[in-house]
Amino acid sequence: MKIRRRRHHSVPTLKMASMPDLIFTVLFFFMIVTHMRTETPKVRIEVPQGTELTKPTSKRTITNLYIGKDNHGQTRIQIGEHIVPMEKVGSIVTAIRSRLNDEEQQLHTINIRADRNTPMGVITDIKQELRKVGALNIRYSATEEKI
Repeated sequence: MKIRRRRHHSVPTLKMASMPDLIFTVLFFFMIVTHMRTETPKVRIEVPQGTELTKPTSKRTITNLYIGKDNHGQTRIQIGEHIVPMEKVGSIVTAIRSRLNDEEQQLHTINIRADRNTPMGVITDIKQELRKVGALNIRYSATEEKI
């Protein structure tokens, strides 16, 4: 009896026909679940906790105003991507509101995202600046308190 050995081993081929479907499915999944941040906070914020929280309806009509400390420990105010002084808050909010149509101007909301250790005097001064320019719809951001 002779045993014959195969000398030419062929490697089975891998079928790649379903690979594009798999790649697009994974890509679509990550596009759906990824949150796209439009603004990058340049100040450190530890958001306070609250119990009566609601979510905003339209992101276009919301202007985020961040109050926190920079890397040097100074309290800073950020609107959009820019650090602004207290005196310019009203004029910048007015410029933002002027870009909205009439219906959106009625819904325009200032979302104050202040650090939990921010002095209330700073927040009151900002509210006074906003009141001068007629920006009266103000929200405060917080995380939900776990009871």
